[in-house]
Amino acid sequence: MGGFAIGTTIYVVIEYIVKILAIGIVPENRRPSSSTAWLLLILFLPIVGVPLFLIIGSPYINARRARIQAQANDLLQQGTSNLPDVPESVDPPADLRGIVDLSRALTGLPMVTGTNHGVLMDYEASIRRMTELVEGASETVHVEIYIMARDGTTEPFFAALEAAVRRGVKVRVLLDHLGSRKYPGFHEFLKGMTAAGIEWHLMLPFLPLQGRMRRIDLRNHRKLLVVDGQVAVMGSQNLIDSAYGKPGNAKIGRRWNDISIELAGEIVSSLEAVFAVDWYSESGETVEMHAYRNADEDASGGSGLIPAPHGPRPQVGAAVNAVQLIPSGPGFRTDPNLRAFTSLMYMARERLAIVSPYFVPDESLMAAILTAAYRGVRVELYVSEEADQFVVDRAQSSYYYALLEAGVRIYRYPAPQVLHTKCFLVDETCAVLGSSNMDMRSFGLNYEISLLAYGGDIVTEVRDVIAEYRRLSAELDIDAWQGRSVLRRYTESVMRLTSALQ
Repeated sequence: MGGFAIGTTIYVVIEYIVKILAIGIVPENRRPSSSTAWLLLILFLPIVGVPLFLIIGSPYINARRARIQAQANDLLQQGTSNLPDVPESVDPPADLRGIVDLSRALTGLPMVTGTNHGVLMDYEASIRRMTELVEGASETVHVEIYIMARDGTTEPFFAALEAAVRRGVKVRVLLDHLGSRKYPGFHEFLKGMTAAGIEWHLMLPFLPLQGRMRRIDLRNHRKLLVVDGQVAVMGSQNLIDSAYGKPGNAKIGRRWNDISIELAGEIVSSLEAVFAVDWYSESGETVEMHAYRNADEDASGGSGLIPAPHGPRPQVGAAVNAVQLIPSGPGFRTDPNLRAFTSLMYMARERLAIVSPYFVPDESLMAAILTAAYRGVRVELYVSEEADQFVVDRAQSSYYYALLEAGVRIYRYPAPQVLHTKCFLVDETCAVLGSSNMDMRSFGLNYEISLLAYGGDIVTEVRDVIAEYRRLSAELDIDAWQGRSVLRRYTESVMRLTSALQ
């Protein structure tokens, strides 16, 4: 037997061994759709599939981060043991109470009180408000945002951070490494923070030359600001101009549309706890947290909120809400956001309205939405007419016909605008908003934070936000959608399969 024949035989034997091993290894602790996608790639294109699986195939973060998160959950359970599962003034229905208990079991965070000082839809106004809060800081400023860039829109915010340092405030900043590094001036921005005395760390850094290697597609997608442990801002918005630093976007009028919420009261400590865990994960430094503070004094105009030096103020006397923070991410290994979201959707009786720029659901979420529609719930889905990423645009489009056929009404926000808000409403009694999309990345690969609100004015304001999106959007017609091209349908199917590789 010649050398070529021997080499071919060895290759075939190795290929079959790899395929046999893949059938037993790939499905372990993985969703069926993800397992199918990986097995197809490995079985048909092993030269591509095997290296790709070794690089990004594990759904879990490294063991150290998972251990830190588990320890943090235990500490949060202990630290909040004196707090009831829900505020004493709240009597949620039994099914919601079960969801709150589930989320506390998975994350260690109970439902607490929180004062809503405004859900903002205005992108620039949100950054101005965060700047004002930093300008009023006296102790600490904690910033954790996926994408940060110092540009014309964000310059006042970072100048306020520098001024805060000069007056003795401890300023800590976390930004995602790969999420932020692609924007202009990244290295100069980091050097500027160091020179100003701002303490900063990259979240989930990928620096192989420094020995910091990991799965490269895991991201910390959270967005939050906590000032003095008294007031916080969270939502879907990054710290960058609304055209994301691209002249081409600005030229055609493409801008990102987001919401943010300003909160005071006990919920601020939940947000600070999330920051503390993430800061420790990246730096090894323990951050001293403020104790849970009741929202009653702030709601009556007390000192719970830092006064703004200028600009419009939220109305004094805002209602106290029952709220629960739901952090999630690969460190949890229990999908807290997915479990809460699907449970809430099964709870819907009259209306379910979902806003998500990236809608690529797994089987359980799709089943929850379709089931709601089939049992007569008025289900609405709000997406961009054109997503800012081709793969996502085609992947999410592949789900539209099944949704339309079930009676889901799909509203598309007009291009070239990008609808980047992430929120949903259940029967106008519960609302969820935050950084989590309705896609498999947000459920398995990204660190996220979501706020569950029951009753109160948060639900009302989220309802108003969705009403405005409906006013601006066009409804998708099922007959028109059926007429799309064969090529479009093919690319949708391919991208849907690709999206399942996690």
